[in-house]
Amino acid sequence: MEPVRLTYPVEGGDFIQAGEASSKMKMTLKKLGLPTDVIRKAAICMYEGEINMVIHANGGQAEVEIAMDQITLRMVDQGPGIPDVARAMEEGYSTAGPEVRSLGFGAGMGLPNMKRYSDELHIDTQLGKGTTVTMKIKIG
Repeated sequence: MEPVRLTYPVEGGDFIQAGEASSKMKMTLKKLGLPTDVIRKAAICMYEGEINMVIHANGGQAEVEIAMDQITLRMVDQGPGIPDVARAMEEGYSTAGPEVRSLGFGAGMGLPNMKRYSDELHIDTQLGKGTTVTMKIKIG
């Protein structure tokens, strides 16, 4: 079977549409008959990545590759980059402003949740150029 590839644009600052990409991906995974635990992990990872792009990166693109043995999620943005990845991985650490927090976002759980629910997490970031977060979730 050839891998299924999906691409979703993510608009920066658009909290109304935030989560649309993860919802669409989740529906596709269900149609493909993947195990519910795999679907849940992928949906959480995708949603957290999506929200991070909405809050911090002025949007970007979510790329999904569904192969026989794993799902690869790639969140690509041209945002400001992450100055301190180790700190950003700490639960509760957030650089989200008060307006974002007042909407119920920015609790500092995005990257920690991506790490928790993926089997592999790789963060490639350059200040002033953007960030690519790649997550892999094993199937089976």
